[in-house]
Amino acid sequence: QAQVLEHGGGKVQAGASLRLSCTTSGLTFEDYGMSWFRQAPGKEREGVSCIAWSGDYIYLSDSVKGRFTVSRDDIKNTMSMRMDSLKPEDTAMYFCAAHYKGNCQTFEAGLFEYWGQGTQVTVSP
Repeated sequence: QAQVLEHGGGKVQAGASLRLSCTTSGLTFEDYGMSWFRQAPGKEREGVSCIAWSGDYIYLSDSVKGRFTVSRDDIKNTMSMRMDSLKPEDTAMYFCAAHYKGNCQTFEAGLFEYWGQGTQVTVSP
C-alpha cells in the first residue's frame, strides 16, 4: 500500500522560514512527479509547487514564486519545499501528492494518485 507522509509545518511569525518535506513508501519514488497543494479554511485547494519525476521541470505558483523552492532527493525518497518570507496568507494545510510519471507540465490535482494527510502551516502577522 503506497503512502505519502508530510513532515514539518508549524506556527511561525511573518517573515520566518519553514521547510516541509514529503516521504513515500510502497511506490518507486523516482517514477513520480511530486507536488505540494494547500488549502486554507473557506478557500479552494491551490497547487503550490510541483517537481517532475525526472527532476527537470519545476512549477511554482505565482503566489510563492521567489519565496519558495522545491527539490527532490531520489536516493532518500524525499521531496522538500523551503518556504522563506512567509506571509499570513500562506497559512493553510499543506498536502503532498504523487503522480506517476508526472512532468508537472499539466498541474491538476486530479492527476495525482497518492496524497498525504497534510501538515498545518500557520503564519501570524
